Order: sequence, then C-alpha cells, then structure tokens
Amino acid sequence: MLRTDQMWYKIGGIVMALAEQLDISPERALELFYKSQTCEELHDPKTLLYTFGDAYIADEVIAELKGM
Repeated sequence: MLRTDQMWYKIGGIVMALAEQLDISPERALELFYKSQTCEELHDPKTLLYTFGDAYIADEVIAELKGM
C-alpha cells in the first residue's frame, strides 16, 4: 500500500488526467473522483489498483460515469 503522501500524489495525477480527458476543471474532476466507486477501490489495498497508471484509473472513473 502507498504511504499517505504517495497516495495524495497518485490522486493528484488521476484528477489531472480526468480533468484533461473530460475538459473540466481540476476541482470538478476531484469531486467526481471522490464520489466514484473507483476512489473506494483505490483506497482498498486488496484491489492493487494503486499499482496502475493514472490515465488507466482515470479511464476507469470515466467508464463508471458513463454507466451511471
């Protein structure tokens, strides 16, 4: 599992990738990310999602949003 500072860095990268891909503000991207199931999975060490790239995780959030 990532240390707290590493997790914050990871989340920042994911949020910036989301903001770029969806052409939204980083603040809105952060809000969407924190409301997602993907965020919960990122914080669950059993999923190992934190080992994946930021763009991949951002794609997961976007796929989740499209399914809503």
